[in-house]
Amino acid sequence: MKLTVPKQELLEKLSDIQNVVEKRNTMPILSHFLLEAKKTKGSYIMATDLETAIKEPIALSVEKEGRLSIPARKLFEIVREVDGDISIESEDGNWIRVKAGTSNFRLACLPPEDFPEWPKMESGEELQIEAKMLSEMIEKTIYAAGESDTRYTLNGILFHIHEGTFTAVGTDGHRMAVLSKETTPVKEEKNAIVPRKAAGELRKFLDKDGAVSVTIGKNHVLFKVGEITFLARLIEGTYPNYTKVVPTENEKKLLIDKEAVIKALRRVAIMSRERSSAVKADISKGMLTLTTSNPDLGEASDEVNIDYKGEDLTIGFNARYLLDALSAISTDKAVFELHDQLSPTLLKEEGSEAYKCVVMPMRL
Repeated sequence: MKLTVPKQELLEKLSDIQNVVEKRNTMPILSHFLLEAKKTKGSYIMATDLETAIKEPIALSVEKEGRLSIPARKLFEIVREVDGDISIESEDGNWIRVKAGTSNFRLACLPPEDFPEWPKMESGEELQIEAKMLSEMIEKTIYAAGESDTRYTLNGILFHIHEGTFTAVGTDGHRMAVLSKETTPVKEEKNAIVPRKAAGELRKFLDKDGAVSVTIGKNHVLFKVGEITFLARLIEGTYPNYTKVVPTENEKKLLIDKEAVIKALRRVAIMSRERSSAVKADISKGMLTLTTSNPDLGEASDEVNIDYKGEDLTIGFNARYLLDALSAISTDKAVFELHDQLSPTLLKEEGSEAYKCVVMPMRL
């Protein structure tokens, strides 16, 4: 293999795959990416950690065709530091020579035939979803999804598509975020649990206008974003019934200024215990009082004017959970719906039922 590639082209493509390549040394080949160089159109790079795979075309000037499995992190570091166009030439299949300006590197590679094959995608109905809509659905639910939870299904985002509605759900058992949007009706109902890491990586490519092709199979989901192909292995199992978690009889409703409450929460949380981030909320007519106490540090309190005319209520929250939910709300005003000290609290955007956040209270 012998080729030349502009620095910016290679830098952008290598940047796209850095979080997909496996950083642990369990399988050295997974820390590499596959480069397929063709004289005609069709050159591409591919990376995978066996759970997620990404394939992206790359513009090369190819003198001699070939395939190479190259260390992704090390080549990225080289490309980031050198100047000018980059030439890559293979030596005996186990080494490559990388040159740029006066810089010269020799880099060890692995056999390309050892690189995992692109996972076989099961047949499935193809959907078209606007990229910005899909990006919003991931952004507003991913923070609530579990991380390394023993209940494995919670470590992903549920995509539930049925009757012209696309719903995304994230939950870790302590809080939940649900966003529903209208979409093209599908032939049959679809449920897919997309791993949190895969959803986060996918979102990086959804910043452009246009539609994304989505195909949900039995074990995988395939996304086509422009020329980029992104595939993720679905999490097996049954996701919790999110419709039963959303409270419907919370009669105490208050309207808050989102930014004012976020600022007050951040100030008060400074003095909370780091692990629990516990904050007490005293709700009375027209006033929300936030307090926290830490025997080792001291205490703090702050007040925010609110629109509320109901009975007084005192309830405890994890400040971080409230901050995450409020930060995901896009309206200036947010609605809190509460029942009592121990019942789930519902947060919504003013004037909309599409986005719902559920936060479980803490015992005071």
